[in-house]
This record gives sequence, structure tokens and C-alpha cells, in this order.
Amino acid sequence: MKTIALIAHDKKKNDLLNWAKENHAKLSEHDLIGTSNTARLISDLIDLKVTGFGHGPSGGDILLAAKILQGEVDKIIFFIDAETPQGHEHDIQTLIRTAVINNIPIALNRASADLIVCDE
Repeated sequence: MKTIALIAHDKKKNDLLNWAKENHAKLSEHDLIGTSNTARLISDLIDLKVTGFGHGPSGGDILLAAKILQGEVDKIIFFIDAETPQGHEHDIQTLIRTAVINNIPIALNRASADLIVCDE
């Protein structure tokens, strides 16, 4: 069983929820983690157990980068809002850089999320 991190910026949370509903069967076969608000939303609304670990703007992205470095994450689904500046942009870039350097697949939109989940 692989660990998949699920994250979404505020304006993309509904997109991630819809995507997770469509991929419920595949996602339910994995351990799921996510930043606190996203994890709670998915767990409450679509009956998937997602373990939360921190609020994104308050260091959650850095906590996820640390989990990557500890070998605890296999894939990342991160629906980003590329049109709205984020106050924690440096943390987001650190997370993406950490995933790239450690060869962790990271999806930043629906199309790439479909490819990552369907490769099994």
C-alpha cells in the first residue's frame, strides 16, 4: 500500500473533492495523508480516511517535505491555484523541489493526478 498526499489550495478544494470522488475506489486502496483542512474536508465529505498533519500556510507544506525526506510519501496530488499569489510560496516551492529531487511523482492538476493514480 502506497502513501498518497492530497493537498489543495482554497480555490481548488472543490476540484480536488470532485476528483477524489471520481477516484474513490483507487484512493481507498492507499494510505492517504493531507494538510489539515484538506484532510478533514475529504474525510468528512467522501468517506475516505485522510490523516491530517498540518495547515499548509502554517508549515504544512514543509511538514510534507520532511515526510518525503523520511521516505513516508510515495505520491503527491496537489491542486494548486496558479492564479492567486500564495503567502507561503517559498514553502510550496520547497515542497515541489523536495519531491522532484527525491523522484516523488507530484501532480499539480487534474490531468497529471489522473496519470499518477492510473499508473497502478
